Amino acid sequence: MESKNSKLAVINPLPSETSCTQVTPEEKALLAKPAAPETNAIVAETGRKISREFLVNRLNFTNFQEGTIQVGFVHRQYGRILLVSAFPQPCFGSELECVWCDGAEVAPLIQTHELKYFLVPRGEKFIQAFPEIIKISPRGCRLGLPSISREFSHRRAERQRCRGISVHLIQNSCSFSGALLDFAACSFRIELAAEPPQSFEWIDVTQSVQVLFHSGNQTLYSGECRIIRSTQGRSARNYVLEPLKSEVQRYRKAEFRSQRQTLSPSPNIIFRHPLTHKRLDLKVVDLSGSGFAVEEEEQASCLLPGLILPEVELHFAGIFKLTCSTQVVFRRPVPDKGERGRVRCGLALIDISTQDHIKLLGMLHQAKDKNSYLCTDLDLDALWDFLFETGFIYPSKYALIHKRKREIRQTYEKLYTRSPDIARHFVYQDNGTILGHMAMIRFWKNSWLTHHHAARKSALNRAGLLVLDQIGRFVYDTFRLSNMHMDYLVCYYRPQNKFPSRVFGGVARHIDNPKGCSVDPLAYLRLPDSGPRVPSFPTAWELAPSTRDDLVELGYFYEDTSGGLMLKALDLEPHTFQDQTICNEFQMHGFRRERHLFSLTEKGRLRALLIAYVSDIGLNLSDLTHCIKAVILDAEHLPPEILLSALRLTSLATGQSDAPALIYPFSYAEMNSIPYEKIYNLWIIHMYTEIQAYFKYLSRLLRYV
Repeated sequence: MESKNSKLAVINPLPSETSCTQVTPEEKALLAKPAAPETNAIVAETGRKISREFLVNRLNFTNFQEGTIQVGFVHRQYGRILLVSAFPQPCFGSELECVWCDGAEVAPLIQTHELKYFLVPRGEKFIQAFPEIIKISPRGCRLGLPSISREFSHRRAERQRCRGISVHLIQNSCSFSGALLDFAACSFRIELAAEPPQSFEWIDVTQSVQVLFHSGNQTLYSGECRIIRSTQGRSARNYVLEPLKSEVQRYRKAEFRSQRQTLSPSPNIIFRHPLTHKRLDLKVVDLSGSGFAVEEEEQASCLLPGLILPEVELHFAGIFKLTCSTQVVFRRPVPDKGERGRVRCGLALIDISTQDHIKLLGMLHQAKDKNSYLCTDLDLDALWDFLFETGFIYPSKYALIHKRKREIRQTYEKLYTRSPDIARHFVYQDNGTILGHMAMIRFWKNSWLTHHHAARKSALNRAGLLVLDQIGRFVYDTFRLSNMHMDYLVCYYRPQNKFPSRVFGGVARHIDNPKGCSVDPLAYLRLPDSGPRVPSFPTAWELAPSTRDDLVELGYFYEDTSGGLMLKALDLEPHTFQDQTICNEFQMHGFRRERHLFSLTEKGRLRALLIAYVSDIGLNLSDLTHCIKAVILDAEHLPPEILLSALRLTSLATGQSDAPALIYPFSYAEMNSIPYEKIYNLWIIHMYTEIQAYFKYLSRLLRYV
């Protein structure tokens, strides 16, 4: 009975505290405690009545599931109760046969204890039956079933058995390893081992501890807990712990948060609990693009704040489902929900596929405003009509693109009908008429370019603001997801255009920190046609592929000149400039995106760095994704004719005979009388540090959240 493999369990002689556990040598001390009177241990006249027929069906279900029941033995002299696990055999009448579980040493137990009752699990409850003893042996027993049994609840919140979950407990730099035995949202039980020179005396039960759950290489939980009670033992001990926090902070607290919607019908979440491996089905009470909330009965609650749920399915009325991973971030009581207490649990999205996330956000945008569409299939003729009518494609712009209109149409067909992961579009439309439009494309590894913002001048003159609101909510719900690669948001705008200057320029002025939001002006020009002659340089000058050292020098120059985000966001740092990840993704989706870096040097001294972008025509209708950027590092020693020759040579070398050029700093073009058409401000914001400042400014300016 004192073997480590024993299946006997000591229980507190109160029905509400009935529990199942194994007796180890370290727990023998518990048997010496004074026992309460037997009448307190066995209560036969309370609880809901259960018929013999119902009991038989439950026993057969337990057999079908290959589960166990608990048989209660009472010490004849001291009243101490021990539970022995047993396998119920198929039951077809008024008698039940049971086989003791492996390791249960019943032979010596029969001499000192009397079989009094057995417990059959039923979810968060159990059925207690007082049978007639027909036969009992070291192998099993045969029992006569009573005509009436009773159903009782377990402890206030049921702890469920766990399998294969490793535990680490840390306190004051001391770490102990073990296993999770059983679990509930409000408390759990672990078994720890002490390997020399470890001692359990190192654990101060009056202080909090840090607990981690692992399944293989995956961390499922970490949190601060207090020790409620523990067993005694030198090499192994059991501890019952209670989490100290009902809320964890996955992300820093924010003034502006994702907008939650209540859908009808509301979806369900279905998942296998990572600790108990039981299948759960819970109703979602509200939903946003970054998480959702569910409710569960407090007595059967199993969502512990901080717990990771690796695979959750969101089911929408059986029509479609989305798969994601989440973390439980809070657990709060729900008032006024009847006699049985309920708790509301919040779950934050950790990971979800880009296509599933678009479906989710598209539905939420429609729930907020029926005319808001995200990445919906568009009538391309209606889109072109919109772009021309709103003046987005004005005469001088059309003069530059009309010769390649067929290629541009093909590009837009791929962008707007195939929904590639690298592009998003936002449309506000009524009865098929497009009223507002905005788009974005992931043109750098971790940065998205927003462009093509336009709206009709109609009775609904807020369409431009509404699509800006759409893209803002999309960005807020998206930037934390690692597979979206949205560390930075980028846009180009002309300073004389009042709306973007007030919005984007205003945000930069409000933040007033170029490390959080920067604006760099660039001169935009069309290169003059040099004819068939290939440009040449004086002997001392050379144009060659850039090196890592050139990018280091570029960093020194830009930090001194601007101190902004251009190099980080546009992958122009020494450790990122050769990364081809984004080029490969464009190719995978059927698009073209190339980048070539050249250094213009005089006698080995770096004077300028040229970045040539080659992409599908019309990807950006202002050719800002099909251009050559020139960063002038030494304006004093770079003659303008040398720069223009280098730009033309780069254009020919990359096959961009009609590509525009952007010069930074734009003051170089002014000082050297280079005829440029306009100034573009390159606006970049760092999402993780400044997203709250962005929304705070816009909410005040545009009166939306």
